[in-house]
Amino acid sequence: MSKDKVPKTSVPEVNLDETLPHQISSPDFKGTGMKMEVPFVNEHGVVIGDSFYDSENSPLNNWSTDTDPEVMAGEEWVHPTNDIGWNTNMNRDLIEKKAPPKEAMLRHPTKDSSYGKD
Repeated sequence: MSKDKVPKTSVPEVNLDETLPHQISSPDFKGTGMKMEVPFVNEHGVVIGDSFYDSENSPLNNWSTDTDPEVMAGEEWVHPTNDIGWNTNMNRDLIEKKAPPKEAMLRHPTKDSSYGKD
C-alpha cells in the first residue's frame, strides 16, 4: 500500500467497536490485534474504505465505454480493514480465528466468488 495515504477527516467513522455493523457478514476485528484503519484518499482523489463508494472523482461515477477498468486496479483501491473481501468465510476465519484457509483460492475468469457477500 502507498505510504502517502491521507486520512480524510470529513468522512464519517465507519466502524463501531472494531466491527463494521453496516456489513452483515463483515468480520469482528475486536481482540484480533488488527486495528481498524480509517478511510483514506488515494492518489486519484477517491475515498477508499468509507463504504459509500461515491467519490466525485471515482471512475465508477464517471464511467463510459471509453473507461479502461484497469484504471481501478492496484492496492491503492483496496482498504486494509474495510474491504468486501473480508466478508468471505475464508477471510473471516483468517482474522477472527487466526486460522489459515482450508480451501484453495478460487480464481475463476468469469465467476465472482464473492458476489452477494456484502
